[in-house]
Amino acid sequence: MGHPVGKVAALAGITVRTLHHYDEIGLLSPSGRTSSGYRSYDDDDLDRLQRILFYRELGFPLETIATLVDDPGTDAGAHLKRQRELLVARMGELGRMVAAVDRAMEARAMGNALTPEEKFEVFGGFREPDGYAEEAARRWGDTPEWRGATPPSKEDLAAGEAARRDWVGRLRAVLDAGGTPDGSEATDLAEEHREMLARVMGECSYETQRRIGELYVTEPAQLAFLVREDEQRPGVGEFVRDAIVANIARRQ
Repeated sequence: MGHPVGKVAALAGITVRTLHHYDEIGLLSPSGRTSSGYRSYDDDDLDRLQRILFYRELGFPLETIATLVDDPGTDAGAHLKRQRELLVARMGELGRMVAAVDRAMEARAMGNALTPEEKFEVFGGFREPDGYAEEAARRWGDTPEWRGATPPSKEDLAAGEAARRDWVGRLRAVLDAGGTPDGSEATDLAEEHREMLARVMGECSYETQRRIGELYVTEPAQLAFLVREDEQRPGVGEFVRDAIVANIARRQ
């Protein structure tokens, strides 16, 4: 039994023009014609259309879809298996996208937990760059430290800022005294740095600390979170990074 083009379009949720286009490019040509000369599709045509629309929904271009549905070595069962595998992969991707959005929302909520006046009070006027919370979620969202972290309170942030200022003061003293990154004072500071990160993140592995240390050299905004611009010395980012690496080597 044949199905007229208008009925097929309605069943599939597409336009008649789309079916005409598929016919014109050889992707789906109807098996017959009605007595009036209109396109008529049989059940095999509908099965093919179903496969076409499935692959289109997954974002495949029509040229690739034609190759997939015309593969002589693929029967209907194999098509279903392939479609299921693609759906499972898409579910995983969508799940990761949802998780990323959730983390970005959480990061924004954490960043907005304080009023502007409270941020000024806690951080002495320091402001994170626009979009930093979202970038942090993208960069660190898959780490166990991020997943296990809880939003800090105002008191936690104030205590962390006091510890940071004390740490930076001792770092500058080491720099002014001509200390080296692999010296005991510098590596002790590097270990304290990891402990400060852990108080914010819940935990901080040496590998995560190493990655953060690299950012102190390549991204000034990251360094400014640790050592404010008015506290910095030339080469301070490289010094902190190298001290972190030396401390890790010392403890392995």
